[in-house]
Amino acid sequence: MFDTLSDRLSATFKNLRGKGRLSEADIDATAREIRIALLEADVALPVVRAFIGNVKERARGVEVSQALNPAQQVVKIVNEELVGILGGETRRLRFAKNPPTVIMLAGLQGAGKTTLAGKLGLWLKGQGHSPLLVACDLQRPNAVNQLSVVADRAGVAVYAPQPGNGVGDPVQVAKESIEHARSKQYDVVIVDTAGRLGIDQELMQQAADIRDAVSPDEILFVVDAMIGQDAVNTAEAFRDGVGFDGVVLSKLDGDARGGAALSIAHVTGKQVMFASNGEKLEDFDAFHPDRMASRILDMGDLLTLIEQAEKTFSQEEAAKMASKLASSKGKDFTLDDFLAQMEQVRKMGSISKLLGMLPGMGQIKDQINNIDERDVDRTAAIIKSMTPKERAEPTIINGSRRARIAKGSGVEVSAVKNLVERFFDARKMMSKMAQGGGMPGMPGMPGMGGGPGRQKKQVKQAKGKRKSGNPMKRKAEEQAAAARREQAAAQGGAFGLPAQEDKNFELPDEFKKFMG
Repeated sequence: MFDTLSDRLSATFKNLRGKGRLSEADIDATAREIRIALLEADVALPVVRAFIGNVKERARGVEVSQALNPAQQVVKIVNEELVGILGGETRRLRFAKNPPTVIMLAGLQGAGKTTLAGKLGLWLKGQGHSPLLVACDLQRPNAVNQLSVVADRAGVAVYAPQPGNGVGDPVQVAKESIEHARSKQYDVVIVDTAGRLGIDQELMQQAADIRDAVSPDEILFVVDAMIGQDAVNTAEAFRDGVGFDGVVLSKLDGDARGGAALSIAHVTGKQVMFASNGEKLEDFDAFHPDRMASRILDMGDLLTLIEQAEKTFSQEEAAKMASKLASSKGKDFTLDDFLAQMEQVRKMGSISKLLGMLPGMGQIKDQINNIDERDVDRTAAIIKSMTPKERAEPTIINGSRRARIAKGSGVEVSAVKNLVERFFDARKMMSKMAQGGGMPGMPGMPGMGGGPGRQKKQVKQAKGKRKSGNPMKRKAEEQAAAARREQAAAQGGAFGLPAQEDKNFELPDEFKKFMG
Protein backbone atom coordinates (compact mmCIF):
# COMPACT_ATOMS: atom_id res chain seq x y z
CA MET A 1 0.00 0.00 0.00
CA PHE A 2 2.83 2.42 0.80
CA ASP A 3 5.01 1.50 -2.18
CA THR A 4 4.57 4.83 -3.99
CA LEU A 5 5.24 6.84 -0.84
CA SER A 6 8.29 4.70 -0.01
CA ASP A 7 9.73 5.17 -3.51
CA ARG A 8 9.30 8.95 -3.40
CA LEU A 9 10.85 9.28 0.05
CA SER A 10 13.77 7.01 -0.88
CA ALA A 11 14.49 9.14 -3.96
CA THR A 12 14.34 12.30 -1.84
CA PHE A 13 16.83 10.99 0.72
CA LYS A 14 19.14 9.74 -2.02
CA ASN A 15 19.64 13.34 -3.15
CA LEU A 16 21.00 14.23 0.31
CA ARG A 17 23.75 11.63 0.35
CA GLY A 18 27.29 12.89 0.22
CA LYS A 19 26.47 16.34 1.57
CA GLY A 20 28.71 17.44 4.44
CA ARG A 21 26.12 19.93 5.64
CA LEU A 22 22.59 20.94 4.65
CA SER A 23 21.93 24.44 3.45
CA GLU A 24 18.62 26.25 3.80
CA ALA A 25 17.93 25.49 0.14
CA ASP A 26 18.57 21.75 0.73
CA ILE A 27 16.11 21.68 3.63
CA ASP A 28 13.42 23.54 1.64
CA ALA A 29 13.86 21.26 -1.39
CA THR A 30 13.69 18.15 0.79
CA ALA A 31 10.57 19.41 2.60
CA ARG A 32 8.92 20.20 -0.76
CA GLU A 33 9.59 16.68 -2.06
CA ILE A 34 8.26 15.10 1.15
CA ARG A 35 5.14 17.32 0.96
CA ILE A 36 4.46 16.19 -2.62
CA ALA A 37 5.01 12.55 -1.66
CA LEU A 38 2.52 12.78 1.22
CA LEU A 39 -0.12 14.59 -0.83
CA GLU A 40 0.20 12.02 -3.62
CA ALA A 41 -0.31 9.32 -0.98
CA ASP A 42 -3.67 10.97 -0.16
CA VAL A 43 -2.64 12.12 3.32
CA ALA A 44 -4.97 14.75 4.77
CA LEU A 45 -3.77 18.34 4.20
CA PRO A 46 -3.75 19.35 7.92
CA VAL A 47 -1.58 16.32 8.65
CA VAL A 48 0.83 17.22 5.83
CA ARG A 49 1.17 20.79 7.08
CA ALA A 50 1.89 19.74 10.65
CA PHE A 51 4.32 17.05 9.50
CA ILE A 52 6.32 19.31 7.17
CA GLY A 53 6.42 22.10 9.77
CA ASN A 54 7.92 19.79 12.39
CA VAL A 55 10.46 18.31 9.95
CA LYS A 56 11.68 21.72 8.75
CA GLU A 57 11.96 23.08 12.28
CA ARG A 58 14.01 20.13 13.48
CA ALA A 59 16.09 19.99 10.28
CA ARG A 60 17.20 23.59 10.88
CA GLY A 61 18.12 22.79 14.46
CA VAL A 62 21.35 21.84 16.14
CA GLU A 63 20.77 18.09 15.75
CA VAL A 64 21.37 18.33 11.99
CA SER A 65 23.89 21.15 11.79
CA GLN A 66 26.27 19.32 14.14
CA ALA A 67 25.55 15.83 12.81
CA LEU A 68 28.32 13.79 11.27
CA ASN A 69 25.95 12.67 8.51
CA PRO A 70 23.12 15.19 7.96
CA ALA A 71 21.30 12.99 5.43
CA GLN A 72 20.96 10.15 7.95
CA GLN A 73 19.85 12.62 10.59
CA VAL A 74 17.06 13.90 8.33
CA VAL A 75 15.92 10.31 7.75
CA LYS A 76 15.86 9.85 11.54
CA ILE A 77 13.74 13.00 11.93
CA VAL A 78 11.26 11.89 9.25
CA ASN A 79 11.06 8.45 10.84
CA GLU A 80 10.27 9.91 14.26
CA GLU A 81 7.65 12.28 12.84
CA LEU A 82 6.02 9.39 10.95
CA VAL A 83 5.82 7.43 14.19
CA GLY A 84 4.20 10.49 15.75
CA ILE A 85 1.42 10.91 13.19
CA LEU A 86 0.79 7.15 13.21
CA GLY A 87 -0.03 7.33 16.89
CA GLY A 88 3.26 7.14 18.74
CA GLU A 89 3.37 4.10 21.00
CA THR A 90 1.51 0.84 20.41
CA ARG A 91 -1.97 0.93 21.97
CA ARG A 92 -3.02 -2.28 23.73
CA LEU A 93 -6.52 -3.58 24.43
CA ARG A 94 -8.03 -2.72 27.80
CA PHE A 95 -9.47 -5.79 29.46
CA ALA A 96 -12.22 -5.63 32.05
CA LYS A 97 -11.38 -6.40 35.68
CA ASN A 98 -14.41 -8.66 35.83
CA PRO A 99 -14.92 -10.73 32.64
CA PRO A 100 -16.26 -10.70 30.07
CA THR A 101 -14.46 -7.88 28.26
CA VAL A 102 -16.86 -6.42 25.68
CA ILE A 103 -15.44 -5.22 22.34
CA MET A 104 -17.84 -3.52 19.94
CA LEU A 105 -17.00 -3.21 16.22
CA ALA A 106 -18.44 -0.25 14.30
CA GLY A 107 -18.01 1.05 10.77
CA LEU A 108 -19.54 1.33 7.33
CA GLN A 109 -20.82 -1.61 5.32
CA GLY A 110 -18.05 -3.20 3.28
CA ALA A 111 -15.28 -2.17 5.66
CA GLY A 112 -14.74 -5.81 6.60
CA LYS A 113 -16.19 -5.88 10.14
CA THR A 114 -17.52 -9.44 10.01
CA THR A 115 -14.29 -10.97 8.69
CA LEU A 116 -12.33 -8.84 11.11
CA ALA A 117 -14.41 -10.17 14.01
CA GLY A 118 -13.14 -13.65 13.13
CA LYS A 119 -9.56 -12.40 12.80
CA LEU A 120 -9.74 -10.65 16.16
CA GLY A 121 -11.28 -13.76 17.73
CA LEU A 122 -8.46 -15.95 16.38
CA TRP A 123 -5.84 -13.43 17.56
CA LEU A 124 -7.33 -13.31 21.07
CA LYS A 125 -7.53 -17.10 21.14
CA GLY A 126 -3.81 -17.18 20.38
CA GLN A 127 -3.30 -14.82 23.35
CA GLY A 128 -4.92 -17.36 25.68
CA HIS A 129 -8.46 -15.92 25.76
CA SER A 130 -11.81 -17.59 25.00
CA PRO A 131 -13.72 -15.15 22.77
CA LEU A 132 -17.38 -15.19 21.75
CA LEU A 133 -18.54 -13.60 18.48
CA VAL A 134 -22.00 -12.01 18.60
CA ALA A 135 -24.10 -11.52 15.45
CA CYS A 136 -25.78 -8.12 15.82
CA ASP A 137 -25.79 -7.31 12.10
CA LEU A 138 -29.34 -8.49 11.41
CA GLN A 139 -29.93 -6.34 8.30
CA ARG A 140 -27.32 -7.26 5.70
CA PRO A 141 -28.28 -10.45 3.80
CA ASN A 142 -26.44 -13.54 5.09
CA ALA A 143 -24.42 -11.49 7.60
CA VAL A 144 -25.31 -13.91 10.43
CA ASN A 145 -24.39 -16.93 8.32
CA GLN A 146 -21.10 -15.30 7.30
CA LEU A 147 -20.16 -14.66 10.92
CA SER A 148 -20.95 -18.28 11.80
CA VAL A 149 -18.71 -19.53 8.99
CA VAL A 150 -15.87 -17.18 9.98
CA ALA A 151 -16.17 -18.22 13.65
CA ASP A 152 -16.02 -21.90 12.65
CA ARG A 153 -12.85 -21.29 10.60
CA ALA A 154 -11.27 -19.41 13.49
CA GLY A 155 -12.24 -22.11 15.97
CA VAL A 156 -14.13 -19.75 18.26
CA ALA A 157 -17.73 -19.71 19.55
CA VAL A 158 -20.55 -17.66 18.04
CA TYR A 159 -23.82 -16.38 19.50
CA ALA A 160 -26.45 -15.96 16.79
CA PRO A 161 -29.99 -16.54 18.13
CA GLN A 162 -31.68 -14.53 15.33
CA PRO A 163 -31.63 -15.49 11.62
CA GLY A 164 -30.99 -11.94 10.45
CA ASN A 165 -31.88 -10.80 6.91
CA GLY A 166 -34.01 -8.05 8.47
CA VAL A 167 -35.40 -10.23 11.29
CA GLY A 168 -34.57 -9.68 14.97
CA ASP A 169 -33.63 -6.95 17.42
CA PRO A 170 -29.83 -6.35 17.50
CA VAL A 171 -29.97 -4.47 20.81
CA GLN A 172 -31.72 -7.42 22.52
CA VAL A 173 -29.21 -9.88 21.03
CA ALA A 174 -26.33 -7.77 22.36
CA LYS A 175 -27.84 -7.69 25.87
CA GLU A 176 -28.45 -11.45 25.96
CA SER A 177 -24.93 -12.22 24.70
CA ILE A 178 -23.36 -10.84 27.88
CA GLU A 179 -25.31 -13.23 30.12
CA HIS A 180 -24.61 -16.08 27.69
CA ALA A 181 -20.87 -15.32 27.87
CA ARG A 182 -20.91 -15.30 31.67
CA SER A 183 -22.76 -18.61 31.88
CA LYS A 184 -20.43 -20.29 29.34
CA GLN A 185 -17.22 -18.77 30.79
CA TYR A 186 -16.22 -16.71 27.73
CA ASP A 187 -13.89 -13.91 28.83
CA VAL A 188 -14.17 -11.70 25.69
CA VAL A 189 -17.32 -10.75 23.75
CA ILE A 190 -16.89 -9.33 20.23
CA VAL A 191 -20.06 -7.62 18.99
CA ASP A 192 -20.40 -7.36 15.21
CA THR A 193 -22.77 -4.48 14.37
CA ALA A 194 -24.54 -3.45 11.18
CA GLY A 195 -23.18 -0.90 8.74
CA ARG A 196 -24.51 1.28 5.96
CA LEU A 197 -23.25 2.34 2.58
CA GLY A 198 -23.09 5.86 4.00
CA ILE A 199 -23.48 7.66 7.29
CA ASP A 200 -27.12 8.16 8.30
CA GLN A 201 -29.06 8.83 11.48
CA GLU A 202 -30.53 5.31 11.69
CA LEU A 203 -27.05 3.75 11.64
CA MET A 204 -25.76 6.06 14.34
CA GLN A 205 -28.79 5.53 16.55
CA GLN A 206 -28.58 1.73 16.35
CA ALA A 207 -24.86 1.76 17.15
CA ALA A 208 -25.48 4.12 20.07
CA ASP A 209 -28.29 1.87 21.41
CA ILE A 210 -26.03 -1.22 21.30
CA ARG A 211 -23.27 0.79 23.01
CA ASP A 212 -25.63 1.82 25.81
CA ALA A 213 -26.98 -1.74 26.17
CA VAL A 214 -23.64 -3.54 26.63
CA SER A 215 -21.32 -0.74 27.91
CA PRO A 216 -18.34 -1.96 25.88
CA ASP A 217 -14.82 -1.74 27.30
CA GLU A 218 -13.51 -0.99 23.80
CA ILE A 219 -15.29 0.42 20.74
CA LEU A 220 -13.19 -0.25 17.65
CA PHE A 221 -13.89 1.68 14.48
CA VAL A 222 -13.15 -0.52 11.45
CA VAL A 223 -12.10 1.47 8.40
CA ASP A 224 -11.23 0.36 4.90
CA ALA A 225 -7.69 1.65 4.32
CA MET A 226 -8.34 1.79 0.56
CA ILE A 227 -11.04 4.51 0.53
CA GLY A 228 -8.64 7.42 1.03
CA GLN A 229 -9.78 10.75 2.44
CA ASP A 230 -13.36 9.57 2.96
CA ALA A 231 -12.05 7.27 5.70
CA VAL A 232 -11.06 10.33 7.73
CA ASN A 233 -14.47 11.97 7.22
CA THR A 234 -16.28 8.77 8.26
CA ALA A 235 -14.07 8.38 11.31
CA GLU A 236 -14.83 11.93 12.43
CA ALA A 237 -18.58 11.32 12.00
CA PHE A 238 -18.47 8.12 14.09
CA ARG A 239 -16.32 9.80 16.72
CA ASP A 240 -18.87 12.60 17.12
CA GLY A 241 -21.99 10.40 16.78
CA VAL A 242 -21.12 7.20 18.67
CA GLY A 243 -17.56 7.56 19.88
CA PHE A 244 -14.80 5.00 19.62
CA ASP A 245 -11.61 4.14 21.48
CA GLY A 246 -9.37 2.84 18.72
CA VAL A 247 -9.12 2.24 14.99
CA VAL A 248 -8.69 -1.00 13.05
CA LEU A 249 -7.36 -0.72 9.49
CA SER A 250 -8.65 -3.40 7.13
CA LYS A 251 -7.39 -4.23 3.61
CA LEU A 252 -3.96 -2.79 4.34
CA ASP A 253 -2.57 -5.12 1.66
CA GLY A 254 -4.46 -3.28 -1.09
CA ASP A 255 -2.91 -1.15 -3.83
CA ALA A 256 -4.43 2.16 -2.70
CA ARG A 257 -2.20 5.03 -1.66
CA GLY A 258 -2.63 4.56 2.08
CA GLY A 259 -3.20 8.15 3.14
CA ALA A 260 -6.02 7.12 5.47
CA ALA A 261 -3.63 5.12 7.62
CA LEU A 262 -1.32 8.11 7.96
CA SER A 263 -4.12 10.60 8.61
CA ILE A 264 -6.73 8.96 10.77
CA ALA A 265 -4.81 8.80 14.08
CA HIS A 266 -3.69 12.43 13.82
CA VAL A 267 -7.10 13.81 12.79
CA THR A 268 -9.29 11.86 15.23
CA GLY A 269 -6.87 11.66 18.15
CA LYS A 270 -7.57 7.91 18.40
CA GLN A 271 -4.77 5.45 17.77
CA VAL A 272 -4.71 2.64 15.23
CA MET A 273 -4.74 -0.54 17.33
CA PHE A 274 -4.91 -3.36 14.79
CA ALA A 275 -4.24 -3.87 11.09
CA SER A 276 -5.52 -6.51 8.69
CA ASN A 277 -3.12 -7.08 5.81
CA GLY A 278 -4.45 -10.09 3.93
CA GLU A 279 -7.42 -12.34 3.23
CA LYS A 280 -6.46 -15.15 5.60
CA LEU A 281 -7.65 -15.09 9.19
CA GLU A 282 -4.01 -15.15 10.31
CA ASP A 283 -3.24 -11.91 8.41
CA PHE A 284 -3.99 -9.74 11.41
CA ASP A 285 -1.88 -8.26 14.20
CA ALA A 286 -1.44 -5.35 16.58
CA PHE A 287 -0.48 -2.09 14.87
CA HIS A 288 2.99 -0.82 15.78
CA PRO A 289 3.57 2.79 14.61
CA ASP A 290 7.35 2.49 14.78
CA ARG A 291 7.39 -0.68 12.68
CA MET A 292 5.03 0.81 10.10
CA ALA A 293 7.22 3.90 9.81
CA SER A 294 10.25 1.66 9.27
CA ARG A 295 8.45 -0.15 6.47
CA ILE A 296 7.50 3.10 4.78
CA LEU A 297 11.14 4.25 4.89
CA ASP A 298 12.35 0.85 3.58
CA MET A 299 14.10 0.05 6.85
CA GLY A 300 12.36 -3.29 7.18
CA ASP A 301 10.37 -4.77 10.03
CA LEU A 302 12.64 -7.35 11.62
CA LEU A 303 10.76 -7.40 14.94
CA THR A 304 7.55 -8.58 13.28
CA LEU A 305 9.53 -11.13 11.25
CA ILE A 306 11.12 -12.49 14.44
CA GLU A 307 7.74 -12.65 16.20
CA GLN A 308 6.24 -14.62 13.31
CA ALA A 309 9.21 -17.00 13.34
CA GLU A 310 8.83 -17.54 17.09
CA LYS A 311 5.15 -18.41 16.62
CA THR A 312 5.93 -20.90 13.85
CA PHE A 313 9.19 -22.56 14.92
CA SER A 314 9.59 -24.37 18.22
CA GLN A 315 12.84 -24.09 20.18
CA GLU A 316 13.05 -27.86 20.40
CA GLU A 317 12.81 -28.34 16.62
CA ALA A 318 15.32 -25.56 15.98
CA ALA A 319 17.84 -27.15 18.37
CA LYS A 320 17.28 -30.54 16.76
CA MET A 321 17.96 -29.17 13.27
CA ALA A 322 21.03 -27.27 14.47
CA SER A 323 22.52 -30.43 15.99
CA LYS A 324 21.96 -32.32 12.74
CA LEU A 325 23.73 -29.63 10.76
CA ALA A 326 26.62 -29.44 13.21
CA SER A 327 27.29 -33.18 13.28
CA SER A 328 29.34 -35.03 10.65
CA LYS A 329 29.47 -32.08 8.24
CA GLY A 330 25.67 -31.88 8.12
CA LYS A 331 25.17 -35.32 6.58
CA ASP A 332 22.45 -36.09 9.15
CA PHE A 333 20.38 -33.25 7.65
CA THR A 334 18.18 -34.98 5.05
CA LEU A 335 15.71 -33.90 2.41
CA ASP A 336 12.92 -34.75 4.89
CA ASP A 337 14.36 -32.17 7.27
CA PHE A 338 14.69 -29.70 4.41
CA LEU A 339 11.04 -30.22 3.48
CA ALA A 340 9.93 -29.78 7.10
CA GLN A 341 11.85 -26.49 7.37
CA MET A 342 10.41 -25.27 4.08
CA GLU A 343 6.86 -26.02 5.20
CA GLN A 344 7.47 -24.18 8.48
CA VAL A 345 8.61 -21.09 6.58
CA ARG A 346 5.53 -21.36 4.37
CA LYS A 347 3.33 -21.22 7.48
CA MET A 348 4.77 -17.81 8.28
CA GLY A 349 3.16 -16.37 5.14
CA SER A 350 4.04 -15.70 1.54
CA ILE A 351 7.72 -15.51 0.64
CA SER A 352 7.28 -12.05 -0.90
CA LYS A 353 5.78 -10.69 2.35
CA LEU A 354 8.59 -12.15 4.42
CA LEU A 355 11.25 -10.70 2.13
CA GLY A 356 9.45 -7.35 2.23
CA MET A 357 10.15 -7.16 5.97
CA LEU A 358 13.90 -7.11 5.40
CA PRO A 359 15.70 -3.75 5.22
CA GLY A 360 16.44 -2.39 1.75
CA MET A 361 14.10 -4.77 -0.07
CA GLY A 362 12.27 -1.84 -1.63
CA GLN A 363 15.12 -1.57 -4.13
CA ILE A 364 14.25 -4.99 -5.58
CA LYS A 365 10.50 -4.65 -5.07
CA ASP A 366 9.63 -5.74 -8.62
CA GLN A 367 11.65 -8.95 -8.30
CA ILE A 368 10.03 -9.74 -4.95
CA ASN A 369 6.53 -9.16 -6.34
CA ASN A 370 7.31 -11.52 -9.24
CA ILE A 371 8.27 -14.42 -6.97
CA ASP A 372 6.19 -17.47 -7.89
CA GLU A 373 4.91 -18.97 -4.63
CA ARG A 374 4.19 -22.19 -6.53
CA ASP A 375 7.91 -22.89 -6.72
CA VAL A 376 7.74 -23.99 -3.09
CA ASP A 377 4.93 -26.40 -3.96
CA ARG A 378 6.94 -27.80 -6.90
CA THR A 379 9.94 -28.37 -4.66
CA ALA A 380 7.75 -30.14 -2.09
CA ALA A 381 6.25 -32.32 -4.85
CA ILE A 382 9.72 -33.36 -6.05
CA ILE A 383 10.85 -34.35 -2.55
CA LYS A 384 7.61 -36.22 -1.82
CA SER A 385 8.04 -38.22 -5.08
CA MET A 386 11.28 -39.69 -3.72
CA THR A 387 11.51 -42.89 -1.70
CA PRO A 388 12.40 -42.65 2.02
CA LYS A 389 15.89 -43.95 1.25
CA GLU A 390 16.40 -41.35 -1.48
CA ARG A 391 15.34 -38.56 0.85
CA ALA A 392 17.73 -39.85 3.53
CA GLU A 393 20.63 -40.46 1.08
CA PRO A 394 20.30 -38.13 -1.93
CA THR A 395 23.69 -39.32 -3.24
CA ILE A 396 22.07 -42.52 -4.54
CA ILE A 397 19.80 -40.58 -6.93
CA ASN A 398 21.11 -41.51 -10.38
CA GLY A 399 19.75 -40.90 -13.88
CA SER A 400 16.98 -43.52 -13.80
CA ARG A 401 15.87 -42.42 -10.35
CA ARG A 402 15.77 -38.78 -11.46
CA ALA A 403 13.57 -39.75 -14.41
CA ARG A 404 11.14 -41.60 -12.12
CA ILE A 405 11.01 -38.71 -9.62
CA ALA A 406 10.45 -36.17 -12.40
CA LYS A 407 7.58 -38.23 -13.82
CA GLY A 408 5.99 -38.59 -10.40
CA SER A 409 6.17 -34.88 -9.61
CA GLY A 410 5.30 -33.58 -13.08
CA VAL A 411 8.54 -31.68 -13.68
CA GLU A 412 11.54 -31.90 -16.00
CA VAL A 413 14.46 -34.18 -15.11
CA SER A 414 16.71 -31.11 -14.94
CA ALA A 415 14.53 -29.69 -12.14
CA VAL A 416 15.21 -32.79 -9.99
CA LYS A 417 18.94 -32.57 -10.68
CA ASN A 418 19.02 -28.85 -9.83
CA LEU A 419 17.12 -29.40 -6.58
CA VAL A 420 19.52 -32.10 -5.37
CA GLU A 421 22.57 -29.98 -6.28
CA ARG A 422 21.12 -26.92 -4.52
CA PHE A 423 20.36 -29.05 -1.47
CA PHE A 424 23.97 -30.24 -1.23
CA ASP A 425 25.26 -26.66 -1.58
CA ALA A 426 22.80 -25.33 1.00
CA ARG A 427 23.57 -28.14 3.44
CA LYS A 428 27.29 -27.50 3.12
CA MET A 429 26.85 -23.79 3.76
CA MET A 430 24.44 -24.25 6.71
CA SER A 431 26.68 -26.90 8.22
CA LYS A 432 29.66 -24.54 8.07
CA MET A 433 27.61 -21.82 9.77
CA ALA A 434 26.26 -24.23 12.42
CA GLN A 435 29.81 -25.33 13.25
CA GLY A 436 30.84 -21.72 13.77
CA GLY A 437 32.71 -21.26 10.53
CA GLY A 438 30.58 -18.29 9.53
CA MET A 439 29.65 -17.61 5.94
CA PRO A 440 31.93 -19.18 3.31
CA GLY A 441 34.97 -16.99 2.82
CA MET A 442 34.36 -15.15 6.10
CA PRO A 443 36.12 -15.75 9.46
CA GLY A 444 34.17 -17.44 12.22
CA MET A 445 32.84 -15.61 15.24
CA PRO A 446 35.11 -15.32 18.31
CA GLY A 447 34.38 -17.96 20.92
CA MET A 448 32.76 -20.30 18.36
CA GLY A 449 34.21 -23.25 16.56
CA GLY A 450 36.04 -22.25 13.43
CA GLY A 451 36.64 -18.74 14.78
CA PRO A 452 39.91 -16.98 15.46
CA GLY A 453 40.28 -18.72 18.83
CA ARG A 454 40.16 -22.09 17.14
CA GLN A 455 42.44 -21.02 14.32
CA LYS A 456 45.07 -19.90 16.81
CA LYS A 457 45.14 -23.33 18.33
CA GLN A 458 45.70 -24.88 14.92
CA VAL A 459 48.68 -22.62 14.12
CA LYS A 460 51.88 -24.33 15.18
CA GLN A 461 54.26 -22.46 17.37
CA ALA A 462 57.27 -21.14 15.49
CA LYS A 463 60.35 -23.05 16.51
CA GLY A 464 62.91 -20.73 18.12
CA LYS A 465 66.46 -21.59 19.11
CA ARG A 466 66.25 -23.99 22.03
CA LYS A 467 68.37 -23.49 25.14
CA SER A 468 70.81 -26.18 26.12
CA GLY A 469 70.08 -28.31 29.13
CA ASN A 470 73.77 -28.23 30.18
CA PRO A 471 74.28 -25.31 32.69
CA MET A 472 77.85 -24.61 31.59
CA LYS A 473 76.96 -24.63 27.90
CA ARG A 474 73.84 -22.45 28.46
CA LYS A 475 75.98 -19.84 30.35
CA ALA A 476 78.44 -19.70 27.47
CA GLU A 477 75.56 -19.17 24.98
CA GLU A 478 74.13 -16.30 27.06
CA GLN A 479 77.56 -14.58 27.28
CA ALA A 480 78.01 -14.87 23.49
CA ALA A 481 74.53 -13.37 22.89
CA ALA A 482 75.32 -10.43 25.21
CA ALA A 483 78.55 -9.76 23.34
CA ARG A 484 76.70 -9.71 20.02
CA ARG A 485 74.18 -7.17 21.35
CA GLU A 486 76.98 -4.84 22.57
CA GLN A 487 78.69 -5.03 19.20
CA ALA A 488 75.46 -4.20 17.35
CA ALA A 489 74.84 -1.19 19.63
CA ALA A 490 78.30 0.14 18.90
CA GLN A 491 77.88 -0.21 15.13
CA GLY A 492 74.44 1.25 14.57
CA GLY A 493 71.38 2.96 16.07
CA ALA A 494 67.66 2.33 15.99
CA PHE A 495 67.26 3.23 12.29
CA GLY A 496 70.14 0.97 11.19
CA LEU A 497 72.41 4.06 10.88
CA PRO A 498 75.77 4.53 12.55
CA ALA A 499 75.34 5.40 16.20
CA GLN A 500 77.12 8.76 15.92
CA GLU A 501 74.74 9.82 13.16
CA ASP A 502 71.59 8.71 14.97
CA LYS A 503 71.46 11.87 17.10
CA ASN A 504 71.62 14.17 14.08
CA PHE A 505 69.22 12.16 11.92
CA GLU A 506 66.41 14.22 10.34
CA LEU A 507 63.49 13.19 8.19
CA PRO A 508 63.51 14.38 4.58
CA ASP A 509 61.58 17.63 3.99
CA GLU A 510 58.78 15.85 2.08
CA PHE A 511 57.99 13.74 5.17
CA LYS A 512 58.08 16.55 7.74
CA LYS A 513 54.59 17.75 6.76
CA PHE A 514 53.07 14.48 7.98
CA MET A 515 54.65 14.77 11.41
CA GLY A 516 53.29 16.85 14.28
